[in-house]
Amino acid sequence: MAGGSAIRGSRVGAGPMGEAERGETAPRVVVTFYCARGHETTPSFAAEAAIPETWDCPRCGWPASQNSTEPPAPPKIEPYKTHLAYVKERRSDADGAAILDEALARLKKR
Repeated sequence: MAGGSAIRGSRVGAGPMGEAERGETAPRVVVTFYCARGHETTPSFAAEAAIPETWDCPRCGWPASQNSTEPPAPPKIEPYKTHLAYVKERRSDADGAAILDEALARLKKR
């Protein structure tokens, strides 16, 4: 008798794969989405699931829709603003000058 295993060539978890073991798959619907860069994405959804209006393109991250002629516009990315930029939005130059004069006057009093 030769040495070895009776289940030679198989691995843990190996076995018959297919519908009988897993059960029936749900009916699927394949939908194509198009982004503004021309990428096509075709995810599949369950037949009874609600299909979203937009889908994120897995290649570029832009939004995609089912309309190939007019895909959604790319998102606007606003640059990082510093604290000073936010202050300048709230205050005019005259307000800034008045606050600076007031602070300098307090420093001179000390």
